[in-house]
Amino acid sequence: MRYRLTFVVGLAVGYVLGTRAGRERYEQLKKSARQVAQNPAVRNTAETAAQQSRQFAGRAYHVVSDKVGDRMPESVAGRVRSLRERSAHDGGGDDWGTSNT
Repeated sequence: MRYRLTFVVGLAVGYVLGTRAGRERYEQLKKSARQVAQNPAVRNTAETAAQQSRQFAGRAYHVVSDKVGDRMPESVAGRVRSLRERSAHDGGGDDWGTSNT
């Protein structure tokens, strides 16, 4: 209950401050966020982080599959196989719009 009350109070304070700031401040924040997102350094960092996370996930998959082995239900194993096959046919691309460069 305490967390719910804290959330509601935070939501109310954010709403009041947001309405007082007005549309002009909103547009300023939106423009700043767009500039940061389009910055080449930010984009390169995001792509590097995505690649590293894919590599880490691949290593984690092998570690987990070695430990779990045959104890994994067939439904889960089948789903994992289908996902791996799909990614192999797609050239390893993902649905996030990042490139594998």
